[in-house]
Amino acid sequence: MYDNPGTRPGMQGMPPLNPQSQQNPFGNAFYTAGPGLIRTGLGAYGEKFFGSSSEFMQSNISRYFSNPQYYFQVNDQYVKNKLKVVLFPFLHRGHWTRISEPVAGRLSYKPPIYDINAPDLYIPLMSFGTYVVLAGFTLGLLGKFSPEALSMQFTRGLIGWVLQFVLLKGLLYSMGSGEAPLLDMFSYGGYAFTGISLAIFGRILWRYSYYFLMPWMCLCMGVFLVKTMKRVLFTEMRTYEKHSSRHHYLLLLMAVAQFPLFFWLGSIGGA
Repeated sequence: MYDNPGTRPGMQGMPPLNPQSQQNPFGNAFYTAGPGLIRTGLGAYGEKFFGSSSEFMQSNISRYFSNPQYYFQVNDQYVKNKLKVVLFPFLHRGHWTRISEPVAGRLSYKPPIYDINAPDLYIPLMSFGTYVVLAGFTLGLLGKFSPEALSMQFTRGLIGWVLQFVLLKGLLYSMGSGEAPLLDMFSYGGYAFTGISLAIFGRILWRYSYYFLMPWMCLCMGVFLVKTMKRVLFTEMRTYEKHSSRHHYLLLLMAVAQFPLFFWLGSIGGA
């Protein structure tokens, strides 16, 4: 009687009813909104979690590591003045503290080109290269030059640099603070090669000058490191007690340790 047996009079043109939609009229709404809420919630939580993790990692990385480019922002004037401070610390009449500046809401320090007391890696690396070249030249004068001997001297220099780094870092830990950036300590340890290179060069010009220059360079490096470590502890770490005799003894021990280290690095070819 009707073309479609599933329709009744008066209901033509209307969509067929779904029994499930009649039983749960809110099901489709919750089904549609549920994944959106889950995605939004998980996305917000994930962004917060990974964002906080990223900030945590950046703060801790910057706490112990610094941007390497910072240590190479130097010019001729800085190098000349820094060498005077390292080789003749008694003549340094200015302060030993670094110049700070706020950057992105955090306290930072000006690069070496603007601050004579900032550490750099240019002078230590150039001094280390000069040390290796002078060591090779000395081996040649002694008739003991060979690639193996020069390689041994190069390795000795690297070991001495690492020992100096460990000494400075251990000093900070023993005083209750070791938060200084690693590249800062690596830079301070590398300044030793400036004095060692000068003493070796003096021995090439006049053999007996070595016995005067090397002790003087040891003394100057000891004074430079004591002044620098005091500044690091007092102004940066804020754990240095001005009247702590224990701290004074540790700083004195660090200065005395420069003598055997310098003479060991300056001993080339058994000379």
